[in-house]
Amino acid sequence: MNESLLLAQNIETIRRNMAAYPHAKLLAATKTVPADVINEAAVHHGVCLIGENRAQELLQKYDALAKDQLEIHFIGSLQTNKVKYIADKVSMVHSLDSVKLAGSIDAVCQKLGRTMDVLIEINIAGEAAKGGVSAEELYAFYDALQPFSALRVRGLMTMGPAGASAAEYERYFTKTRDLFDRFAKDKIAYDAEPILSMGMSDSYEIALACGSNLVRVGSALFGKRAVSR
Repeated sequence: MNESLLLAQNIETIRRNMAAYPHAKLLAATKTVPADVINEAAVHHGVCLIGENRAQELLQKYDALAKDQLEIHFIGSLQTNKVKYIADKVSMVHSLDSVKLAGSIDAVCQKLGRTMDVLIEINIAGEAAKGGVSAEELYAFYDALQPFSALRVRGLMTMGPAGASAAEYERYFTKTRDLFDRFAKDKIAYDAEPILSMGMSDSYEIALACGSNLVRVGSALFGKRAVSR
């Protein structure tokens, strides 16, 4: 099948699946996706919110992206020494999970004269191999961010365990949604709607049913990804 036609069909399918959740936004996870394909999704299909996982890949693609059509988020694990390369290119970081990283983002953004929207990453399943703060640490972590005036906490992000069953996804997403509801009420005082980012290609429908208002979809949009080295 023609790749452009497949992309159009995938976008139509995802939008149909999201139709019952008009408050929710679709973020296209674009790791390993070429700039021309990203631009096609944006210009021809209105998929204008994208997320990159790696600083180096974002830099390689950046000049070729249709930036007047796109809002770019950073959704992967971010090393402190890479902050300076992406801070002027993205409008949100989804993976804030340490005070050290917060300090780096704040310092760079202070120099740029801008505020960075961030999501606190929650390690809801307590997986040792994943980043994120625990549910129990969330409030103390948020309080530790208060000296950083160039950061604006917009909400929470979580990733379900890889290979989880539908029931496991539902359990972890519901737990995160309950945490988010309390946290947003207690801590987020901005006019903009608080963001709960959870759900990927294999779990976005479950996440939407559990209250996610931003889903990060990659392979269900663009097809199976190339191996990234």
